[in-house]
Amino acid sequence: MPKLGMGPVRRNQLIEAAISSLHDYGYADTTVARIAKKAGVSSGIVHHYFDGKDDLLFATMQHMLRDLRAETLKRLKQAQTPRGRLSAIVEANFAPSQYSPDVMTAWLALYGSARQSSNLTRILRLYDARLKSNLSDAFKKLTGPAQAAELAMGVSALIDGVWLRAALFGDVYNRETAIHLVESYIDGQLPHTH
Repeated sequence: MPKLGMGPVRRNQLIEAAISSLHDYGYADTTVARIAKKAGVSSGIVHHYFDGKDDLLFATMQHMLRDLRAETLKRLKQAQTPRGRLSAIVEANFAPSQYSPDVMTAWLALYGSARQSSNLTRILRLYDARLKSNLSDAFKKLTGPAQAAELAMGVSALIDGVWLRAALFGDVYNRETAIHLVESYIDGQLPHTH
């Protein structure tokens, strides 16, 4: 197995420090200096790997989206039915790696700043399109194409809404409750023959 060079290791270290900084300080007060301190490196090291705070935070969002995509693909590979695919997508969005306090706070901070960053807006649109496409594909096999797009939009909004409430209000929306709420909505929308 080839050795991983220092560059990818250091970049991941800095991304993890950025996630932690966003959790501790919020977007506005997360600085290159604070990220560097959390990573145990100098600010110069951060600037060696990233063009600044915005570049590092964009890389952080990409990293979190890659993790979400990996969670989704892993679960979709195990799904045997269209209904199972819907559950796989729901579970991936509420996976423990996506539901940790640090990651949730980082997502909130990055979502909140997306309106001021075309890069962040673009990547969030890609996430939204992928989520709706995955949901729509599964729904088409259960309801037909006419209803699939609307159901995909509804479930994606519910996933984001429940996730947002969990990020803001904590244990009231624990992982199991969040999954149950979305799964119950899906069941209520499907024809009773499935």
